[in-house]
Amino acid sequence: MNHWPFITAAYLLVLLGTGGLAAFSYAAMRRAEAAAAALRGGRE
Repeated sequence: MNHWPFITAAYLLVLLGTGGLAAFSYAAMRRAEAAAAALRGGRE
């Protein structure tokens, strides 16, 4: 049995998972920065 399809699928899952986590973290960071700016009253 050829093992390359399984290796390719594993790498694809890892890359998609990492990309998804990075996108989710970036969105959360932007929301937190906006909330902090609102608490400061937009100064800075």
